[in-house]
Amino acid sequence: MAKWTLLTAVALLSPAICQVPVQPNAATAADPAAGKTIFQSHCALCHGLDGGGGRGPDLRRPKLDRAPDDEALKSLILNGIPPDMPDGGFYSPEDIANIAAFVRSLGNIPPEKLPGNPARGQALLERSGCLGCHILAGQGVAFGPPLTDIGAKRGAAQLRETLRNPAKTIPEGFLLVDVTTSSGQTLRGIRLNEDTFTIQLKDSHGRIYSFRKSTLRALKKLRNQTPMPSYASAFSPAQLEDLVAFLASLRGLP
Repeated sequence: MAKWTLLTAVALLSPAICQVPVQPNAATAADPAAGKTIFQSHCALCHGLDGGGGRGPDLRRPKLDRAPDDEALKSLILNGIPPDMPDGGFYSPEDIANIAAFVRSLGNIPPEKLPGNPARGQALLERSGCLGCHILAGQGVAFGPPLTDIGAKRGAAQLRETLRNPAKTIPEGFLLVDVTTSSGQTLRGIRLNEDTFTIQLKDSHGRIYSFRKSTLRALKKLRNQTPMPSYASAFSPAQLEDLVAFLASLRGLP
């Protein structure tokens, strides 16, 4: 009788035991809205508030080159990309999962419809001398940033602002420098490398120079300056939109 009573008690209790709530796995509980808040506080400076790009690449794509899956994206957020993207070691695992969920949600945004005509924009770029400073698909001079994948790195708004006000969108690490040698020769170029004793420059023809600072008469760093002119008055509004449409279409070599 005692045995029957014990078995009955277990049977009566077992439904209650089965109904104990199970905590969901944190990996399935990522919150894109919480990730958006963190992203806009810490990541928007480089990637834009909407993820459309700036100093960092445009994230509004279904496939990210450096993060083909969720685990790779979380690892990227945690470890960064030295020296350009800082690591996220101060984020909690939950924060990282939330940021990753928000970034993934950006890939569902339909591509921006631009008013310009890419074919006309390409023709405009080719006849305007832009390849005298930029490389496009292996053609041109590598003085300014390469254009082959510029549409994957910069959103249309950033491209438009650069064409109108290039000094406001200077890439991180870009520095224009004037030097005067011991013989009185002057040279302007972009800084490639610099340490305590030397500086290396590239001029507008793609030639590279290395100088010992102690031998220079003058070394002037032209911060917040760029050799790129504004095209706000050089092109009509329609031409600017054509050029933006072409640049935004450049996503790298097939």
